[in-house]
Amino acid sequence: MASNNLLNLPPFKIALNPPPPPLPTRPSVFLAPRQIPPCRSLLRSKPPPRQGVRSSTSPQLDTANTPSPPSSRQEAVAQARSCLATALQKPLNSSIPLKRQRQPRFRAEIPVVDESPGSLARLAFDVLSGGAGASRKGAPARLLLIWPSAEALSVALREFEDQGDSATAHARLGSMAPDALGACDAAVFLATGPAQVEQVKAAAAALEPRPVVLFNPSWSFDEEGDGEKFGAGARGFVGSFDVVYSFTGLEVRGLLSKKRGVLLRCAEAGRFGGEGWVLMVENDGGASDGQEFKVVSRLKKRPTIGEVESMLYNIMAANSPVTKSARFLREIVSNVTGAKSKAQ
Repeated sequence: MASNNLLNLPPFKIALNPPPPPLPTRPSVFLAPRQIPPCRSLLRSKPPPRQGVRSSTSPQLDTANTPSPPSSRQEAVAQARSCLATALQKPLNSSIPLKRQRQPRFRAEIPVVDESPGSLARLAFDVLSGGAGASRKGAPARLLLIWPSAEALSVALREFEDQGDSATAHARLGSMAPDALGACDAAVFLATGPAQVEQVKAAAAALEPRPVVLFNPSWSFDEEGDGEKFGAGARGFVGSFDVVYSFTGLEVRGLLSKKRGVLLRCAEAGRFGGEGWVLMVENDGGASDGQEFKVVSRLKKRPTIGEVESMLYNIMAANSPVTKSARFLREIVSNVTGAKSKAQ
């Protein structure tokens, strides 16, 4: 099986402990403390060379458009950059005048080792420099990167200058100059917190109809339903961003086994706005196809962590020898009592 250092930091762990049959409709799960950043556990710099990680070609699930989980930092950056370029390219070069378009809003999430300003600045340079690969009228798109604090802005300016990028514009959230807003083709809000959503909303309104991107927001998807953190207007605004790239590494621990999993959204690989969320789990060691991850579910909407837990619970329970034995015993009892024949 190909080696994969996707989860070189502790991933989001889900411990599944099946109760005696019958199986419950909702799993009994014990989650690790939510101290991991919303974009969880990627990869340090200078990872080993890529060794192919491919999704399974399960006969039950069409995998023709299934993306592969990234196996290195460079590959995650390349995937996110490509998805953002694809998403931005269409509105920036549409034959319909931009002022007549509804404001395009995109969201990208890449797991990071830490959320320090330096780490965020390096990631932003790798993904967003040179217009994130998008172009307008043949020239790189002019992006305005909007940082959540003065410290983050200062670190980002040094990082981009050290890397020789003087074309990308930068500003701090809440203090964007009107001329900077007017000069950009699109704006990217980086690592904003829940308390800053109203500021982001106001800035996005000032930028209309130009595209805006939410990059690595500092909250988890499940927290978006928290009424204390997000009011109704903020939830509606955050929900208007189409996720073009996101992945979360998972570690699934059952009673007798442990597997790695990935929840992935890579818009470029499938139909944008369609069935873009893919849940994959690690193939068994004896998989004959030689592929490391297999697709177990495709979803039209982003699942909550509770829904992911339920799906993974069912997968683990279906393959558990305890569960198989219990199912077999129930069939024997049905045959003896005649309940099975009545049901038929």
